Amino acid sequence: MFPIGDSGPAGKFPFWVVVLILLNIYVFYLELTSPSPDAFITQFALIPALVDPLDISSLIPFVTSMFLHGGFLHIISNMWFLWIFGDNVEYKLGFLFFPVFYLLSGLAGGALQYIFVSDSIVPTLGASGAIAGVLGAYLALFPGNKVKTLVFLFLFITVIEIPSSLMLFYWLILQLFSGAAAISVATSDMGGIAYFAHVGGFVFGWFVGKILNVAQA
Repeated sequence: MFPIGDSGPAGKFPFWVVVLILLNIYVFYLELTSPSPDAFITQFALIPALVDPLDISSLIPFVTSMFLHGGFLHIISNMWFLWIFGDNVEYKLGFLFFPVFYLLSGLAGGALQYIFVSDSIVPTLGASGAIAGVLGAYLALFPGNKVKTLVFLFLFITVIEIPSSLMLFYWLILQLFSGAAAISVATSDMGGIAYFAHVGGFVFGWFVGKILNVAQA
């Protein structure tokens, strides 16, 4: 299943969503055009084994790694999910809080990933934790919205509308199972998708959305 739109337009230009998409694209351009992309990634990605909680400089990659991506498919899929679900969340959280929330979601995702693979020497990168926070908040704030979804049935492709809660729960369950499978075979030098960053960001975003619902009730 792949989302292509939702039934609840925000009704307001998503300024921060557009800024974040452009910023991610710009950093990806710098990454691609760097004289040494590998050195660029090593410098700005999060390498868990190099983190020292007593050394502030070693914590900076928790932020910079959010704006790196591992390839065209990685950045396109991340930015697409941010575009589809981010406008509603930005509208609900407000102009000032949304960018803070985005960064905190990414930090929450990075922290959970670090807990599970703290001895890994493989760079962790991507906006997935932050965007997962946006998805979690969307689930809490707009559970009744419908999501237009591409569904692949063998050789046939169709578009159906499904509840956002079903779409996002499906996404979260995939991350939980994939993360559990990855951690069971993980070694300090193996790579892969940072599934626990997805889960950490998603849960953080969901809690923020629930708190906002209670505050506005």
